[in-house]
Amino acid sequence: MNFESPSAVLRRHGLWARKSWGQHFLHSPDVHDAIAAASGAGPGVRVVEIGAGVGSLTARLLASGAEVWAIERDRDLCTVLRAEFVDQPRLVLHEADAVRFDYSTAADEAHPRPVIVGNLPYQITGPLLFALLDQHTVTGDWVVMVQKEVAQRIVSPPGNRTYGGLSVVLGRVRELEWITLVGPGAFTPPPRVDSAVIRLRPRAQPRGEVGDEMAFRAMVRAAFQQRRKTLLNALTPLDGREAAARWCAAVGIDSHVRPETLGPEQFAALARQREGERAG
Repeated sequence: MNFESPSAVLRRHGLWARKSWGQHFLHSPDVHDAIAAASGAGPGVRVVEIGAGVGSLTARLLASGAEVWAIERDRDLCTVLRAEFVDQPRLVLHEADAVRFDYSTAADEAHPRPVIVGNLPYQITGPLLFALLDQHTVTGDWVVMVQKEVAQRIVSPPGNRTYGGLSVVLGRVRELEWITLVGPGAFTPPPRVDSAVIRLRPRAQPRGEVGDEMAFRAMVRAAFQQRRKTLLNALTPLDGREAAARWCAAVGIDSHVRPETLGPEQFAALARQREGERAG
């Protein structure tokens, strides 16, 4: 199995990191091992790896006995992966854009909810997370590396200064867990920021049911657009001040609190109330 450094593999194929694509290749064996362990990779497990790169993490996932579906959009890196893992039957390579990938195709009777892992490119972290959120019912655990500040926002509880919209929409359907901090030196080339690995596990039941997921997200987005506003003022642009006051009163929420004090259940209740009014 190939446990070479990304730099060595890139040199062998006459390649280098694409700065325009924000490529930073993880070379730390400890972090690779932490991701593989957190994912639960092993025999009988199907892992979908976002951004396989030169296969450093891929090799460790395969060494665990897991089957790996590797998604990589860089054509040159796909050529590298095909060459480096030519004799590996448990690797299925998809030359594709992870934001547009249909993750349900990785699910079958033997693997009803495949695990997702990956070092998410900083420039498209948001779109990738929402792409996964759109398909969260057909995926198992997500073990992903993102910029440290993004990770802090995601795992923050209500009332924390970093708690925000991502915390709400992801926390409604996922259990959010910090795994490890990753410094710039763990990458080739090193980024200018710290990163972190987090795990997002499916909840047995959502923290609040919603009828219209897009309307729920729109409400959460409005609530956190200007954090210094009260909930009433933040929600007023949606359907007016009187409507916002009615929603809060109907579900028993003080309209003068800050949005960051509310949990996913309370936002879900507000979204259901708004949806009910609009349907009526």
